[in-house]
Amino acid sequence: MQVQARGKNSIIYIKKRLDLEVLKRNSTSEISYDKLDPILVAHRYKDPNISLVCALFAYGNVKQIVKFLDSLDFSILQKSDDEIKESLKNHYYRFQKSEDVIALFIALKRLNEKSTLEAIFKSGYTKNNSVIDGINELIKTLHVEYPHQSQGYNFLIGKITSKTKGAGALKRWMMFLRWMVRDDNIDMGLWHGIDKADLIMPLDTHTFNVSLKLGLLQRKSYDLQAAIELTQTLKSFDNNDPLKYDFALYRIGQEKIDV
Repeated sequence: MQVQARGKNSIIYIKKRLDLEVLKRNSTSEISYDKLDPILVAHRYKDPNISLVCALFAYGNVKQIVKFLDSLDFSILQKSDDEIKESLKNHYYRFQKSEDVIALFIALKRLNEKSTLEAIFKSGYTKNNSVIDGINELIKTLHVEYPHQSQGYNFLIGKITSKTKGAGALKRWMMFLRWMVRDDNIDMGLWHGIDKADLIMPLDTHTFNVSLKLGLLQRKSYDLQAAIELTQTLKSFDNNDPLKYDFALYRIGQEKIDV
């Protein structure tokens, strides 16, 4: 996709503006209680399982997200099913009842008794270098390890995706992968052997609206196809690491910065 070349929306201006924003945002000062983001809690532990919990609950008001994540005792990921149920019996968040929170923790605990999130992701990813296939493998495994169905739980972990147009953007999963694969002052780089160029933008409302305004995105539908389109556009800025622009675009939208 070619970004239209006119005035402040020229591709040269936009790339220069975003490159400056990336440099500005690539700082640990961006991760604090003054500048809330779910990665604040993930950074505290630098653990893939805790990071996935932080990412999957990253929807809604950021203050409420961080408050909920701060209320969790992540040490129970090493404990018995009964201990997990007892610890989380009063925990709920928006669409998720306590049973849904419990289901995620037990599924993760059981998964890690047999394998790792990274290994399961790679079992899907490596076939075609597709992060969507890797995510599908993780979703399938979580359901197998602890079968649980509810509207809140299905929303939390998502569903297996076989199409891109009209499908959910998998924003929280894509954000989790950004945290795991990229390695800078924001992202943790806990996983290896996954190409940054294969990652797909975690498309939320902020990045979606800013990208439309800048002409980085033409697709008006908020779906996985739009996330892929935006990723392809950003590859014209950095083919090897298009998601380095994600956090900058997000902050521009969140802080209502004029671009």
